[in-house]
Amino acid sequence: MSGPAPKERRRADRSGPSGRPFWTGRRREALAGYLFVAPQLIGSAVFVLLPLILVFWYSLHEWNVLAGSFEFTGTDNYDQLLNDPSLPGVLTATAVFSIGLVLLNLSLALWLALMLNRRLAGTTFFRTVFFSPVVVSLVAWTIVWRFLLQENGGVNGLLDVFGMTGPNWLRGEFTAMLSVIVVQVFKNVGLNMVLFLAALQGVPRELYEAATMDGAGRWTRFVRITVPMISPTILLTSIITVVGSLQVFAQIDVLTSGGPGTSTTVLVYYLYQQAFQFHHFGYGATLSVLLFAIVFVLTFVQWQLRKKWVFHEQ
Repeated sequence: MSGPAPKERRRADRSGPSGRPFWTGRRREALAGYLFVAPQLIGSAVFVLLPLILVFWYSLHEWNVLAGSFEFTGTDNYDQLLNDPSLPGVLTATAVFSIGLVLLNLSLALWLALMLNRRLAGTTFFRTVFFSPVVVSLVAWTIVWRFLLQENGGVNGLLDVFGMTGPNWLRGEFTAMLSVIVVQVFKNVGLNMVLFLAALQGVPRELYEAATMDGAGRWTRFVRITVPMISPTILLTSIITVVGSLQVFAQIDVLTSGGPGTSTTVLVYYLYQQAFQFHHFGYGATLSVLLFAIVFVLTFVQWQLRKKWVFHEQ
């Protein structure tokens, strides 16, 4: 007895146990979808998930690269974290920097967006001017500002024209922190400005016209119409700015190197010092876990609070 014909045999291979074709249209679409998202999933697993797991694993060890030792120490690094006398000052500097940066950046970006949203001559030029620092090299931008903020730099030279004597901005504890915040704000305010500007242009003009006919003033229109309508963008920019403020490193390293004293030593720079200057890689990994926990908690809180003030989430 002869076997099935080749054509029938190929058809049977493509069929499931019930005799129906295996590669149905739905399964083909599902496979195509998985193939499209596979690069992103693989990249996230390799460059995000795996490093997080390794950092936690390293935090349980004492790793001396110079001596070539890698010893399991359990929770010793976490005990050191709780008893570190420098950590309260580092967390205070981190909080001051983050709060100052977020408040100044968001308020200035929103004000610029409101000004540039008007149909006036030259708005395109000023949009380009305020956004251009975003695309400038971060290190080059910071080096220029380091020279401008010196005692005989350009900022004090400008103040001298008006008869004022400026301090050595990077050598005082208060002025050093203020300088780092301002330099970072000027660097990235253009990005949030563009996001706010796009949101403002999406607000229907009919709402303002109706509110004006009802006698609403400029401030009332801003509070009752503008803020609620652009609240999703405010949420987005606040999350981006908060996370970015906790990851600042190059500005601190180039401008102040954490000084004077430890007044500008934020958590990321302290992590760098412990891991790459003092070669305490295990403790540096523990500080990385702390940083991840802080970023996660702040982002989670912001995301949960969106239900109370974001217009489209209410």
